[in-house]
Amino acid sequence: MIRWRDGVVSAIRASWPGVQELVVTTTNNGEVRALAYTALVGTPQVGDRVLLNTAALDLGLGTGGHAHVVAIPDRLPADPEPSPGHLVKARYTPLQPIVLGADEQESPWHETLRSADDLDGMPVVIADLHSAVPAVLAGVRTVTPQCRVVYVMTDGGALPLWFSRTVAALTNARWLAGTVTVGQAFGGDLEAVTLHSGLLAARHVLHADIAVVAQGPGNLGTGTRWGYSGVACGEAVNATVILGGRPVASLRISEADPRERHRGVSHHSLTAYGKVALTSADVVVPKLEGEFGETVAAQAARLAGRHNVITVAPDGLDDALHTSPVHLSTMGRGLDRDHAYFLAAAAAGRHAAALLSHDS
Repeated sequence: MIRWRDGVVSAIRASWPGVQELVVTTTNNGEVRALAYTALVGTPQVGDRVLLNTAALDLGLGTGGHAHVVAIPDRLPADPEPSPGHLVKARYTPLQPIVLGADEQESPWHETLRSADDLDGMPVVIADLHSAVPAVLAGVRTVTPQCRVVYVMTDGGALPLWFSRTVAALTNARWLAGTVTVGQAFGGDLEAVTLHSGLLAARHVLHADIAVVAQGPGNLGTGTRWGYSGVACGEAVNATVILGGRPVASLRISEADPRERHRGVSHHSLTAYGKVALTSADVVVPKLEGEFGETVAAQAARLAGRHNVITVAPDGLDDALHTSPVHLSTMGRGLDRDHAYFLAAAAAGRHAAALLSHDS
């Protein structure tokens, strides 16, 4: 449960849209790094007393090594200005935000989305981990650098989109045209109730040419076949097909992961696409050399009964990955250490963009 700490802000380290990173001096833990989501708790200043939740930090869990500011009790933020919206995210938690859903009745886009049920064949790249997003975009840009790509963030990882420095940097570099947060996730350019309405908002409100669906940072896994947040990739394939889009499945591939279940094609991909997805997707496999490449191809072939397994040449993808405006990292491993992982995501992006190019 929650581990409460009382502390005083001793320094402001950094900030990006929606977030301040702080150094907080606490009685119990000494100095800790902490994050404050400014839209929820206000903007801390040096000398402010803050209440922290340090549970995940104390346990060494994947929260980026931060405590989280729950309140600035002696200097509460002013009430927000009256505004439309009654969509509650992170529902029934103490910091539940109330936002305007793109699909709700008070929204200026309600009429657009009220009867919308078609993505008009839009390619939708689906990835297990948040770290795949910049690599997917790098692959897209090898074919159509000017197309509009919208990130649809599901709620399997971080709920506040603000947590992602990656999204902030990709948006600033204009690699992303917009963001939609769905389910319990919040903080995107648009909010939506479900993945289905989020995809429709990406297409019909933000005018996406391509959507990328992935959870926020910090996936959850238990080392079991079914107990991991990436199982939602299979449901994203189903949602895309139901809405008339073209799902492009990005495989989670690794030659460096120390866990056997994630070597080659991860069991996450094989389960989500092989068992949860009930409709057909284009499953993209990068053409890799040597014995590892043969292993990956054989593992991916197990998905061919339901899906279209597409082999994509890697030519030029390395150069594209090196142009990323953000540092590429997955599970603490960069591009040089887990090359196949990023190559697989970039190949999926290239294939999605090629579908657009073929249409034109």
